[in-house]
Amino acid sequence: MRKLIVSAWISLDGIFDAELMGQWFNPFDSESRQNYIKDGILACDALLFGRKTYEMLAPYWSSMKNNEMGVAGKLNSAPKYVVSSTLEKADWNNSTIINENLVEEITRLKQQPGREIQIEGSATLVQSLTGTGLIDEYRFLVHPIIVGSGKRFFKDGAHTEGLKLVKAETLDKGVIALYYER
Repeated sequence: MRKLIVSAWISLDGIFDAELMGQWFNPFDSESRQNYIKDGILACDALLFGRKTYEMLAPYWSSMKNNEMGVAGKLNSAPKYVVSSTLEKADWNNSTIINENLVEEITRLKQQPGREIQIEGSATLVQSLTGTGLIDEYRFLVHPIIVGSGKRFFKDGAHTEGLKLVKAETLDKGVIALYYER
């Protein structure tokens, strides 16, 4: 059975706000962080997005034609599933909309042959799946800054079952990659 992996980039206080990336993400760029992100994307063979993340990423990556950053080819060719009850069209190559029976559809995807299915960002989607038993692993790229305000990855009241730290990796500029399993 395929593993469902959550991949999220956050600040030390859990902010993942794309509008504030200039404050918490960009200053910590490094070759080791770029390689971590690239390796994660290349390890999966399917991607799962919430609508907001999909709509943010699709126009950018679909315009890339020369495997920019070493991942554009993978992002453009891999099967992509976007969970949304309002999205009517998903034009990014190999995209499918999941608009009902979320748990059943993701269970079906996990039972197909293949490697990892990655949820990129998509905090609302992750929160809707928390407690379903579908998420196998959380991978957080934690940046050494407290932003103080902005969109948090986990909302107040969010609760997961106990998680087990299976790997911690220190990258350049104090960024830490944390891997947790259920």
